[in-house]
Amino acid sequence: MSAGRWGSTPLAVRCVVAVAVLVFAYGSAVHIVQLLMPQLGPQFALPGWLTVYFTSLTLWDPLAALLLVARRVEGLALGCVVLVTDAAANWYANYVLDPTVGVTPGRIGQAVITALALALVALTPWLAQWFSRSAAQRR
Repeated sequence: MSAGRWGSTPLAVRCVVAVAVLVFAYGSAVHIVQLLMPQLGPQFALPGWLTVYFTSLTLWDPLAALLLVARRVEGLALGCVVLVTDAAANWYANYVLDPTVGVTPGRIGQAVITALALALVALTPWLAQWFSRSAAQRR
């Protein structure tokens, strides 16, 4: 995050955005690897719509990260949509489609994604103030 665009922003805001960018970068890498190496993906057959959704995250995850780095409010909105829908899709895949009983790596991952989604949604009003200030200063 360049000093010019982020220089006047509090450290706490920069840290939260940096963590969010890292989460989306990690998500991008995971979905790209799963796309290129399907054997590393889910071990059960997914419905076509769910495969399309998970594949689309190879676009939406990096776009959310780039918009956040650019300090665009759209990045916050897209980030919230991506994490909430990713949590829901993983819930469906891990609790509806997967017949396994108990704790699985997929269910742990789904819980982590849900926690990240809740955190970003809860922090977005606070973060948006700083993103809006940036937009107002550019005018």
